[in-house]
Amino acid sequence: MSVRLAELELVREAAVAGPDPDATSRQHGRGKLTARERIDLLLDEGSFNEVETLRRHRATGFGLENNSPYTDGVVTGWGTVLGRTVFVYAADFRVFGGALGEAYAQKIHKVMDMAVAAGAPLVSLNDGGGARIQEGVSALAGYGGIFRRSSLASGVIPQISVMLGPCAGGASYAPALTDFVFMVRDTARMFITGPDVVTAVTGREVSHEELGGVDVHSVDSGVCHFAYDDEESCLEEVRYLLSLLPSNNRELPPAVTAEDPPDRPCAGLEEKVPVDGNKPYDMREVIEEVVDHGDYLEVHERWAPNVLCAFARIAGEVVGVVANQPNHLAGVLDVSASEKAARFVQTCDAFNIPLVTLLDVPGFLPGVDQEHGGIIRHGAKLLYAYCNATVPRIQLVVRKAYGGAYIVMDSRSIGCDLSYAWPTNEIAVMGAQGAANVIFRREIAEAEDPEAVRERRVREYESELMHPYHAAERGLVDDVIPPGATRAVLAESLRMLRAKDADLPSRKHGNPPN
Repeated sequence: MSVRLAELELVREAAVAGPDPDATSRQHGRGKLTARERIDLLLDEGSFNEVETLRRHRATGFGLENNSPYTDGVVTGWGTVLGRTVFVYAADFRVFGGALGEAYAQKIHKVMDMAVAAGAPLVSLNDGGGARIQEGVSALAGYGGIFRRSSLASGVIPQISVMLGPCAGGASYAPALTDFVFMVRDTARMFITGPDVVTAVTGREVSHEELGGVDVHSVDSGVCHFAYDDEESCLEEVRYLLSLLPSNNRELPPAVTAEDPPDRPCAGLEEKVPVDGNKPYDMREVIEEVVDHGDYLEVHERWAPNVLCAFARIAGEVVGVVANQPNHLAGVLDVSASEKAARFVQTCDAFNIPLVTLLDVPGFLPGVDQEHGGIIRHGAKLLYAYCNATVPRIQLVVRKAYGGAYIVMDSRSIGCDLSYAWPTNEIAVMGAQGAANVIFRREIAEAEDPEAVRERRVREYESELMHPYHAAERGLVDDVIPPGATRAVLAESLRMLRAKDADLPSRKHGNPPN
């Protein structure tokens, strides 16, 4: 037995060390950690349980029969994050450059199946060059198995992808299917076809960073939800996100003891939000005032900044906040903002996270580019997401809410449970100036003093239809509240709605706009 145990120890040491003694130093030289170092940062200390450490591929040809290292280039297993079970797989760039082969894929398939069976989140730490070319179609089939499992696990367990190196071809689809994508600046890159192929096909010279770097995906494409400068801070934020999510769709998100009093007055809100609807302000300051300790985790911070999406806690309970951002494009809804908010609403609904929607929206962004870009289709995505959501839903009109954008942003007419408004609210088809120009166009045009008539009609429209109590009188707003009471009202409303039970019609699935 002692001989066998010594042999086992040597085998395990070889598996951890990798086939090339210099590979670890080269990985560090690129500014990157190894797979196991990353797992150690992600999971609670000493909690990792590895599976299939000694797995090897059985492929032949192109020299593979003489190069069959342990792990086959991916480390798989489970551990805990803040005491809760989390499954993980991490690409080991030191082995085959992290490229996926048949055995590699089967290890991932196994840990994905285990995560779903156990009802626990799955985190992938990605750092590899795509499919292992020497294994041909077997490698491609391996990706297919990952895609299928990820799709079936969608909305069942949280799936998080962390991009820590290159991710090309089929490997980029796996993260795109997950709930959240993290990227590390300067090392992480994602693209379907690399710069060489792009140059060969289009003639355009482009760098790896310009094609699929962090700034591209966090600002332009929206693929990246969170971007960080180093692996340590990135993985720490993954832990924080996991602390806000339930383990699966059958559980509520983890609650904590609220040290911030639920009925704390929000004394600063009256000064932070101008009464004049044309003056910008930062909606983040409103969120900070309302949520516990001013602490929240913003999703897609740099993409479509005219709408804010964030996880936070109110009275110790996790909520998802969707809010217009008057500091950017006056908070209008456009193609990207609609898609961003729709995805966030669907994620919250999938994992039993109540929704709080803060409105200050002048409407949808007009323009030829928006119409041709599919604003109707993308706006309908947000509408569909809210209408389909069964979690507790609370709407708060902070200032103005005009036209179709008011309806889409979780109005009472599409099913929000409670709607509140501040005394500054203006809910109408459009602003008073535009409404007067339409309704009284002929009268204004024929008047001796058109400006005086226009001004009189604007005031008339404001007094008749845009005063803060018009919607409340018709039951479309449940109450008009002072800004200082916002946190207390939201906390009590969320407490009441915690046990909400709502069912959708029996169906295989809906057919949302795409």
